Amino acid sequence: MATDIVQKRPPLMSLDEALDFVFKDVAVVAEHESVPTFEADGRVLAQSLVSQLQVPPQDNSSMDGYAIRVEDLTSAGARLKVTQRIPAGHTGHALSAGEAARIFTGAPIPAGANAVVMQEDAQLDSSPSTPEVSISVTPSLGQWIRRSGEDVTRGAVVLAKGTRLDPAALGLAASIGVAQVNVVRRPRVALFSTGDELVMPGDVSPQDMRPGAIYNSNRFFLRALLVRAGCDVTDLGIVPDHLDATLQVLKDAATDHDLILTSGGVSVGEEDHVKPAVEALGRLNLWQISMKPGKPFAFGFVNSDTSQGQKKAHFMGLPGNPVSSFVTFQLLVRPFLLALQGVAAVRPAPYRVQANFDFAKPDKRREFLRVKRNQQGSLDLFPNQSSGVLTSVVWGDGVVDNPGAQPIQSGDWVDFYPFAEWLQ
Repeated sequence: MATDIVQKRPPLMSLDEALDFVFKDVAVVAEHESVPTFEADGRVLAQSLVSQLQVPPQDNSSMDGYAIRVEDLTSAGARLKVTQRIPAGHTGHALSAGEAARIFTGAPIPAGANAVVMQEDAQLDSSPSTPEVSISVTPSLGQWIRRSGEDVTRGAVVLAKGTRLDPAALGLAASIGVAQVNVVRRPRVALFSTGDELVMPGDVSPQDMRPGAIYNSNRFFLRALLVRAGCDVTDLGIVPDHLDATLQVLKDAATDHDLILTSGGVSVGEEDHVKPAVEALGRLNLWQISMKPGKPFAFGFVNSDTSQGQKKAHFMGLPGNPVSSFVTFQLLVRPFLLALQGVAAVRPAPYRVQANFDFAKPDKRREFLRVKRNQQGSLDLFPNQSSGVLTSVVWGDGVVDNPGAQPIQSGDWVDFYPFAEWLQ
């Protein structure tokens, strides 16, 4: 009697295990380029910025008022002669005993002065030939003075290699006189979709859609996410469901891209040609990850022979369901792309926020629940957590990272990842 042999499925991989595996294959893009600081938002520093000066360069006033010598004001109501006026961008001369200088925010502190009295605490009398000011407070030594170097000291590393530049960082670079920054070349990513069921908005009107056809929504948000992650994107469109066409587009993409990204089509079905095509040209790991949404994920590489030798591009295949594709991009693809650019911290830490919902029937897998902050600061749950409901991502402003088999009661503290940080 024949005995049926049942092949046991391998256990699901955890998200952290998948990330560790992906990061093992990361080599920071070697090419650098110099770009104007004005145009460097979102770029990653290939070289640390070291300050050649102090910021601020001199002690200066943080208020509009009067620069004085504390020793001249032992009690409120003292009067001082106003012997000079110092606007920002100009320097004054040294104060003598019994003198004050009218000074404005940002102006250098004159020699001899050791405090600033803001104008609200002073009364100017301009009737004498030399104007006098009456001070209604007893100032403390150093008040309202910004010291030279209190922001940046000469020789300090202001922005470290691997920093992803944001508007504040650009301003800091400019404050030390940096007009050009040396940054890592943007990763080049080829994006394509597979599936004869896919059509593009504008090509077919809703009323003319054939049975089984769907609009290619993933292509739109994936391209936008790649751009926000700092990539140069080549959109290769929709590839026909034929092995030869899939092989050719993969070969071509591997010649001049760092990553090839697809959505859907990586399975064992007869019409899913991405898997055999990638395996024929390189290596493919198909994983079942213990997360919801986003269980299926593919990672590997594609080789292509060129006149300069063999080229290798990383490959990532995302699930076809839109929410699964969105979430796996943020949790796996985005950290990988940031690591390619040399960013040091690619795994953001969650925030602890209170739930304003009950979630009594959790999945055994780790779940990422679409939620939105309410006016009280706690989290509301979108009622339909299906992986095909893209409206949940538009409605929400983040996800709750819920461990497998963990029920949630209203008032519980949960781990929250805001979309705003993922979409920077």
